[in-house]
Order: sequence, then C-alpha cells, then structure tokens
Amino acid sequence: MNTSDEMKVRSLEMVKTPNVYCLVSGAAEGNTRLNAFDNALLEAGVGDTNLMRMSSICPPGAKEVKRNEITLPGGGLIPLAYAHTDSQTPQMWIASAVAVGIPEDPTEPGVIMEFEDHTRLEYVETIVKQMVIDAFEYRKRDLKEIKFTGIEHQVEKCGAAFAAAVLWYR
Repeated sequence: MNTSDEMKVRSLEMVKTPNVYCLVSGAAEGNTRLNAFDNALLEAGVGDTNLMRMSSICPPGAKEVKRNEITLPGGGLIPLAYAHTDSQTPQMWIASAVAVGIPEDPTEPGVIMEFEDHTRLEYVETIVKQMVIDAFEYRKRDLKEIKFTGIEHQVEKCGAAFAAAVLWYR
C-alpha cells in the first residue's frame, strides 16, 4: 500500500459511523464551575476523555449498551450529544437530560435531544421527551421508543449536572 492509500484508509477510519451508544449522567460539586463540570464528567464515566459535541442524530441501527460494555480511551476524542448546567446558588435545583428516539425502521437514523434547566428533573424529562416526539413528527418518521437518562442536583456551593448519549464503536 502506498502512502496515498494509507492516508485514504486513515481518513475513512476517522469518519467511521458509530454503531453503539450509551446513556450516562453525573452530578457533582466543585470549588469552581469548571471543577464541578469536570467532577460531573468523572461521575458519568467520561471524565478522562475529550468530548466532541455532536449534533443530535443517532446512527441507523446503533444499539444501546451499558457504559461498562465499551472502553473509551483516556484522552480519546469521544463523540457525544450532551446537556449540562451548573449553578453557584446554594439550594438551587439543576437538572440535565438526554433522550434518544428510536425509529420503527432500523435503517433510518434516530434522534438525540438534550435539555437542561435550573429546575427539577421531572420537568426537564418531560421537555426532552417531547422534543424527541416533535423531531420525529417533523421528519415524518414513526417513533418506536424513547430511551432516557437524566440527573438532578441540589447545589451546595457550586454544582453541575451532566447527561449524554455517548456514540461509540463495537
């Protein structure tokens, strides 16, 4: 294989379409907003990676797996759709959530929606699930089911809440 062919192969590997996803969430306190966010990432199991925020499409046929079923490389570039919020107001509730809409037709892409707010998780969950329903209506696709994860946190000093759909490969 010549150098040009090797570069083409590497280029194709870089844009490989993920075939699995997992839903993760975490909430934590920190001395600063960034430390709270970092601690929430650690709690969610993605803290030692580089987050690559994606727009909200789940690849066709991608299967849901648990976080412990995939190995994310330390320092790796990890594609995910996520919601996060933070606050430095003691006693304030914060919540973040993601929902994945799974289409009836497995050859069509799904939709991932994210939402966060300074409120309780119940409200955030209602909104993010409705966002999935709306996205399927706009696309004129049949919705099979909605997968969801979310987390709420009552701030002590400086808190953050994070929820994500991690897209990966198996």
